[in-house]
Amino acid sequence: MTSGIAKPRIVFLDRETMGPAIELIRPKFDHDWIEHDATAPDQVAERLKDATIAITNKVPIREQQLAQLPDLKMIAVAATGYDVIDVAACNKRNVVVSNVRGYAVNTVPEHTFALILALRRSIVAYRQDVVDGAWQKSGQFCFLTHPIKELAGATLGIIGEGAIGQSVAQIGQAFGMKTLYAAHKGVEGLGPLYTPFDDVLATSDIITLHSPLTPKTRNMIGMAEFRKMTKRPLLINTARGGLVVEPDTVQALKEGLISGIGFDCLTSEPPPADHCFNAILDQPNVIVTPHIGWAGEDAMRTLWDQVVGHIENFHAGRPSNVVTVA
Repeated sequence: MTSGIAKPRIVFLDRETMGPAIELIRPKFDHDWIEHDATAPDQVAERLKDATIAITNKVPIREQQLAQLPDLKMIAVAATGYDVIDVAACNKRNVVVSNVRGYAVNTVPEHTFALILALRRSIVAYRQDVVDGAWQKSGQFCFLTHPIKELAGATLGIIGEGAIGQSVAQIGQAFGMKTLYAAHKGVEGLGPLYTPFDDVLATSDIITLHSPLTPKTRNMIGMAEFRKMTKRPLLINTARGGLVVEPDTVQALKEGLISGIGFDCLTSEPPPADHCFNAILDQPNVIVTPHIGWAGEDAMRTLWDQVVGHIENFHAGRPSNVVTVA
């Protein structure tokens, strides 16, 4: 793939997205290496000028930038989701796009259940009671001011049946939960292992999202869907911002259509000052974490090993984990 290029230039656009504890090993072949802690959208074209290979986690690379980058031959996405890349434009320009896969099958499900357990047992609310001295003033050994619900026997609706969704199901089953895989919104006839989307909304005590962000999944949970959630479930999103209509989520909480939310990803990251979630962050049934579900140290090392492996494979003329437009 890179024959005739003696020394490829590799540019990592957002090194700060990898934890400081992670040593970034580099490809074994001779190359020039440039890394930036972070890159703004208007800096992409300039920073990738003369680059052969770009590495990005969350910095978008679109047609506008690609048109200015005739030397770019490969984009290594340091994530599974590749919605930040204009894949169609890359395919058109013969720019190989590779993503990482399977690295988060433990870390994201673990974070998912950290949110589920914290919300089902009101951990945040009870901790705040202790910090505020309410328990100390109560005179009782057990201070019951918030709901506590068990997982055993509860129904867990999983929207997204990939490796992460399957791992979430295994953990849920270990807790004694009934697990359902949702057929994608608007899709029927996927077979007996799947439950219709609307049925999952109506029967789940907890709904957890593990879908990629695509035109078909964007905004798949909005007010119409919230009104079908007859069991007032928890809604967990450790997948992608944009799967849920965020203002509708606030309204659903206000109306009591859902009992709480645990979100690790938002449409805008970090959220701007006027983001609708800022008004509900102090509620005991709301937990928002800063997109860290994927970031277990073991998972990040596995991720980076894949990134470097894909770059080396591309350089050797056998690109791997290539993303194309269907």
